[in-house]
Amino acid sequence: MRLHPAVAAAARGEFPSWAQAGEARRAHMARVADLMEHWARTLGLESGEVSRWRAGAFLHDVLRDAPPDALRAEAPAELRELDGPLLHGPVAARRLREVEGVGDEELLDAVAFHTLGHPDLAELGRSLFAADFLDPGRSLDDAWRRSLRDRMPDDRSDVVRAVLRARISHSLEADRSLRPETVAFWNVLVEEVRGG
Repeated sequence: MRLHPAVAAAARGEFPSWAQAGEARRAHMARVADLMEHWARTLGLESGEVSRWRAGAFLHDVLRDAPPDALRAEAPAELRELDGPLLHGPVAARRLREVEGVGDEELLDAVAFHTLGHPDLAELGRSLFAADFLDPGRSLDDAWRRSLRDRMPDDRSDVVRAVLRARISHSLEADRSLRPETVAFWNVLVEEVRGG
């Protein structure tokens, strides 16, 4: 598998020139990349695919420390009304596509929707959605998160549902509306369990 040069560089932990991620953020991305690499290797994926999974992890928060107001104008029209902290994924995916020339839609979707979820996420995107939430550097609910990490990647369908359930519950407890992408992602995961 031949990787786009920007994707290959990201897999090595090298960031695009337009990245806005401080030291703490980069440490988070490295931990997520280690999780993703471990899971990809456990699944027996070939080396190019393992590199893709690492790249997605290093790219998912590449704009997380950028000012949200600066990102809003670059976000796809249908996502411009997102809360500021959620804009970094869609804009990073757009820049990867338009500035770097990356055409790997599965990877771009994974980066764009790693916080919201999306019904079209494939294995890379679903794993990144889980890995971002399960970063071992997070201290909140550490035992619960560790138990979910320990079930990956063998029980990934159940783990992704548990992560999404937690994210939805958090939004509901904060009286925030749910994005249609998130609801559709939940519905797809539930239908898969039902065999539909």
